[in-house]
Amino acid sequence: MADTLFTTDATRAVFSDRNRVSRMLEFEAALAQAEASVGVIPQAAADAIAAQCNVDHFDVAAIGVAAWNAGNLAIPLVAALTRNVAAADADAKGYVHWGATSQDVIDTGLVLQLRDSLVLIDADLARLTHSLASQARRHARTVLAGRTWLMQAMPITLGVKLAAIVSALDRHRDRVARARKHDLVLQFGGAAGTLASLHDKGLAVTHVLGQRLALDVPDMPWHTERDRLCDVASTLGMLTATLGKLARDLSLLAQTEVGEASEPPAPGRGGSSTMPQKRNPVGASIALAAALRVPGLVATMLSAAIQEHERGLGNWPAEWETLPQIVMLTAGALGAMVEVTEGLGIDEARMRANLDLTQGQIYAEAVQMALAPKLGRDAAHTLVAGACRRAAAAGAHLRDILLAEPTVRGALDHDAIDGLFDPTGYLGESSAYIERALIRHPGSAD
Repeated sequence: MADTLFTTDATRAVFSDRNRVSRMLEFEAALAQAEASVGVIPQAAADAIAAQCNVDHFDVAAIGVAAWNAGNLAIPLVAALTRNVAAADADAKGYVHWGATSQDVIDTGLVLQLRDSLVLIDADLARLTHSLASQARRHARTVLAGRTWLMQAMPITLGVKLAAIVSALDRHRDRVARARKHDLVLQFGGAAGTLASLHDKGLAVTHVLGQRLALDVPDMPWHTERDRLCDVASTLGMLTATLGKLARDLSLLAQTEVGEASEPPAPGRGGSSTMPQKRNPVGASIALAAALRVPGLVATMLSAAIQEHERGLGNWPAEWETLPQIVMLTAGALGAMVEVTEGLGIDEARMRANLDLTQGQIYAEAVQMALAPKLGRDAAHTLVAGACRRAAAAGAHLRDILLAEPTVRGALDHDAIDGLFDPTGYLGESSAYIERALIRHPGSAD
């Protein structure tokens, strides 16, 4: 049931037990054909083995149960494959899994699953980035309160807020692309990483095997060098953190007392079991839950990388569920935020109204910087800070307090003071930053 809530159907299918076994069988079929192509085993045996490497021929649940005693999934799978091959061609059964070890089939099967899952993640990441880029352009001049330490700070634009996320997501897309290119490589080393059982044909088999599986061949096997898998985990961990940041901000903007943003409405979405009026930010909740869980899983991957000699004890198995969980949680968070942002509700009137909550104090820095050239920065800061305290105590607007201050009137005329309380007049380089951040998204204004 948890998988239904925290990941996507497509990613769940990639990491299903059935697909895991299917990908391992893909390795076994490719191995047999690669070995036959360089004369290690007879071609007839390779054909017989490949013909049986169909997941429909296997009891996946029974293999999973048998893995408990075997210590890994490969041992009962190879045993079942050998039985199936023997039933079809007794002469071919002795060539099943020739020269390979359990880690070769398990790791390469995982790499094949990762390859499929990262394609899905990249597609949703592109979709989310485009959605946010379009919103950023649309709201380039939509002013709202910038907040630091959860308190109103000064006016910013919604466009610059969203463009910052777009910029981060573009970096994540680059990281995912690098991971797909450099980290998803063949694992094939035999019992202890030397392919000694294949004599002088080890490298030849390796290269053909890589070609058949469309995987790059690394400079050497990586049984206990787990940096590539850690890189995938870390890349997704960083992506999930950014998704969590986006979800956190949108959920804070959606709070009843703020009311500046809202998740898309749908029948049954975000309701309460007892309170009819509730419309909870469920998409943000899913992304935040993933962002809380994934860092610990990434830490597990990093800890598991410290493996003994040529095959780790306990630390390699620790990866088997951990990395798929990272991928599935990331995919779920990403899918949730795609749905949220593509139907995101923005209340511009509420944003403007909330700028007035502090009765002008949100413009205090603008006033200070206007006074600083004539009074000096420290003196201007002291003067405006005192005016803010008096305004708060009296329940008055900061502009009125400043207009009653002789020092201020001596430095700025009435129109200049009024102009400092225009939220669109103190936005700095917001427009330029938006353009710089969205340069990779020229069609995002649609």
